[in-house]
Amino acid sequence: MDVQEVIDSLPRYVQPLLVTVEVTLASAALALVVAFALGLMTSSKHLAVRTPARVFVEFIRGSSVVVQLFWFAFAMPVVLGIQFDYAIVAGIIALGLNYGAYCSEVVRGAIAAVPKGQLEASLAVNFTPFQRLRLVVLPQAWPEMIPSLCAFAIMLLKASALVSLISVTDLTAMAGLIGGRDGGVNQLPHYALILVVYFILAWLIWTGMRALERKAKRGLGVDAKQVKGRLTPAVAEKGLT
Repeated sequence: MDVQEVIDSLPRYVQPLLVTVEVTLASAALALVVAFALGLMTSSKHLAVRTPARVFVEFIRGSSVVVQLFWFAFAMPVVLGIQFDYAIVAGIIALGLNYGAYCSEVVRGAIAAVPKGQLEASLAVNFTPFQRLRLVVLPQAWPEMIPSLCAFAIMLLKASALVSLISVTDLTAMAGLIGGRDGGVNQLPHYALILVVYFILAWLIWTGMRALERKAKRGLGVDAKQVKGRLTPAVAEKGLT
């Protein structure tokens, strides 16, 4: 194992690292928007709103993310005539929609976990549906979403390596290119390197999401060490003030 060769190749990993971070952040932002949109739609009492969202979620979750990636990158330009200027855009859309569909169940479940008494109380004070959502439902549901969203964010980071399948040079693709120059005999140290890099990135995501969870719970007056899924009477009272 030539460690010096790996050290000398580190500058070549800078741009692929930025690509991996860009894909992860952009896909996560899209996934969050999709998750809230689909989560709210699947929580609706109206069948005309709930059914299309449910069909979309089940279709995305029931098909392979690799196939979806190839569809946006290669099939869509042929079938629908929609051509993306950059392959990375197709990767971001595919990953964002896929993980957004999964995360929508997190959103739906957290909304459903809000105590019914809170909704009844908000109706009693004549809150509009938007006020109920903004002032009562989301403030209480958001802290409960964060741990699951953190797990999906880390999974999305690891899935970002799939963009190498559509000719986007990320960390995984660069490790294969550099390590495969001599018939693949030098790939092990390069894959060991990016293994550590992915771990560091995942740790940063976990740390950031934990800080966000503590901040969200402090905003509701909940102790960060409190048992998950339980809201104190003080939280319920604060949700209506």
